[in-house]
Amino acid sequence: MSKPLKQIHLAAHFPGVNNTTVWSDPAAGSHIEFSSFAHFARTAERAKFDFLFLAEGLRLREQGGEIYDLDVVGRPDTFTVLAALAAVTDRLGLTGTINSTFNEPYEVARQFASLDHLSGGRAAWNVVTSWDAFTGENFRRGGFLPKDERYSRAKEFLTTAHELFDSWHGDEILADQATGTFLTDARAGSFVHRGQHFDIHGRFNVPRSPQGRPVIFQAGDSDEGREFAAADADAIFSRYSTLKEGQAFYTDVKSRLAKYGRRPADLLILPAATFVLGDTDAEAAELAHEVRRLQVSGATALKHLEFVWNRDLSAYDPEGPLPDVDPLVGEEHISRGRAQVRMYRDPVAVAREWRRLAEANKWSIRDLVINTGNRQTFVGSPATVARTINEFVQADASDGFILVPHITPGGLDPFADQVVPLLQEQGVFRADYEGTTLRDHLGLTHPDAALGERAAS
Repeated sequence: MSKPLKQIHLAAHFPGVNNTTVWSDPAAGSHIEFSSFAHFARTAERAKFDFLFLAEGLRLREQGGEIYDLDVVGRPDTFTVLAALAAVTDRLGLTGTINSTFNEPYEVARQFASLDHLSGGRAAWNVVTSWDAFTGENFRRGGFLPKDERYSRAKEFLTTAHELFDSWHGDEILADQATGTFLTDARAGSFVHRGQHFDIHGRFNVPRSPQGRPVIFQAGDSDEGREFAAADADAIFSRYSTLKEGQAFYTDVKSRLAKYGRRPADLLILPAATFVLGDTDAEAAELAHEVRRLQVSGATALKHLEFVWNRDLSAYDPEGPLPDVDPLVGEEHISRGRAQVRMYRDPVAVAREWRRLAEANKWSIRDLVINTGNRQTFVGSPATVARTINEFVQADASDGFILVPHITPGGLDPFADQVVPLLQEQGVFRADYEGTTLRDHLGLTHPDAALGERAAS
């Protein structure tokens, strides 16, 4: 007896100006004007996607002390954008990245509870930490926390936020005009939290929202990050794009849930994915090659090489050979604030391997970056892409994907128009929304019901 087909979850990431976005394409629009966000959100909702996702950086990253203009520039405030999008959409979930290192639980809980009310229960929070002092310079506290303290603070931050959300049970507002009774409990919203990182008490001033709590996302891939997600998150992002790697990540994270009294369905695994569509697989492959050439200009290639070499490489020809000097190893880095720096724990060994690949394939610096950097996840005709996505989900390599188009804001339209109908025909993606909240779309239990189930078990 074959197992039933899993339903695919799809979301859309609004891309900033970065090396995955072809901002120079004539079809590209603004990354800060509201019309771009509105177009993108409406496309995602038209396609019946689960949610729209906004990433956030708290500082513009630099190379050599200058703004890296191929990275995110001018990103508006997450809550402002999501609140505005709540007014032009009806069902689409609204997910934002908010940092737990440089914010406070009360203000973040208040903002998400407000967004959940304004959107009718569509808010989600991607909980992240900040790992570098470079970002910390923008804040009063400055500096940064060691890795173990970052996760300790994040865990307590989330626990505290949940206590604030739960300080209202949902039945306190009576608003009986005949008797003049507004609240059934005059102590509604009372909270007390004493902990290592937070010592607060008072009244939470936003009544319980439609979802009770926002949906919680987590993005860490470390062992600490996976454990954090297994204990507290509703969904976790994955960076694994191959079937085998995706299955290994899926199995590992899902296996951690039981110790926290949770089921595999209580945590969704959603990798980010890029795509290039063509009328045929061959046409799509040719277009994907062109897109990669546009994404990785000569200047971009040199910037990427500096992630490893930790040297100013502006004098090198991007169409020429790799530097024959070794990378500089040390705490101070030319590419401060970039996550890629952490990926290359042994830069000398990486440089050695890259030289070997470049020599064997006769690659220039630019060729190397194009061929070793992020490639498009799904390339092919709409039928090929639909089939491949479904294969990943049915093989338990993911529960769905967060799509990142390379054109803003219209890059999602071809997927919505050409791939989604094929997935619907296969019976693996909804033809229409069946609920009103993001928890409904994701198949997640309401927190109040989940608490009741755990108490009864």
